[in-house]
Amino acid sequence: MKKRLIVFSSFIIFLGINFLSVAQFTPEELAERAKWEDYLATADVVGQVQMTGREAVTEPWRLTLEKDGIRKDAIWKNAEGRMKGYIESWKWEIAAYRMDKLLGLNMVPPTVEKRFRGDRGSCQLWMEDIITLKQKEEQKIKVPSYKIGYWNRATYLHRAFDNLIANVDRHQNQILITKDWRMILIDHSRSFRTGKDPQTGMDLTKNLIYTEKHKEGPKLMSELPRALVEKIKALNFQMIKDAVGEYLTDDEINAVLARKELIIKEIERLIAKHGEESVLYD
Repeated sequence: MKKRLIVFSSFIIFLGINFLSVAQFTPEELAERAKWEDYLATADVVGQVQMTGREAVTEPWRLTLEKDGIRKDAIWKNAEGRMKGYIESWKWEIAAYRMDKLLGLNMVPPTVEKRFRGDRGSCQLWMEDIITLKQKEEQKIKVPSYKIGYWNRATYLHRAFDNLIANVDRHQNQILITKDWRMILIDHSRSFRTGKDPQTGMDLTKNLIYTEKHKEGPKLMSELPRALVEKIKALNFQMIKDAVGEYLTDDEINAVLARKELIIKEIERLIAKHGEESVLYD
């Protein structure tokens, strides 16, 4: 996806620094989520620009939406199948958001199905007034010392999530940074693999992406919330099916469950090596 500047819309309230669950929204924000899902699905399209270029392989549309006097932007895509060598699906965008909700992770912006120009596609709320991880690196912006622990924990959360959904394409333009160093995750149209990934050749029902064997060096799920780990352990076929509906096939759900078992084994390995108190937190 093309590089973009982002600002959290009014539905996001920055969390206090003492809130231990990194990158999660407050109960008040979660109570508003259904409102924004309905807005995305039902608001009128009053502006449209198609995004193209090297970083916009799926050629999504930036839509300007309006309803009841409220105007917001959204990203809409209907990519399906092999595009420029990559396997894409707009349905995986919605499935990722629903899995994010199911786990209580709350790192993915509201994403729903919306028809545009007669086609079905995913529609995600556009984030504004913050920066991408790529922009942070290019501008050599350092994480404030008092935020390093929170930022590290957010990184471990995204690794756990990407391991579960087999997101093979998490690059720096897909990690968004809020003003108070919270992490938001976008762009999941290359997730939910059911076997070997065409680009890496890795069988993503037998291997996790983020482990000691990551291609760029060890990238571990070093610390995770105990509650998240328990939710991952509790996942079963019907639970996922009820959450994602038609947006994942049975094979894709079974692949998620295969990776669930790999994640549990990896967490058990980390606990055996470092101790439970070093790996899990409340």
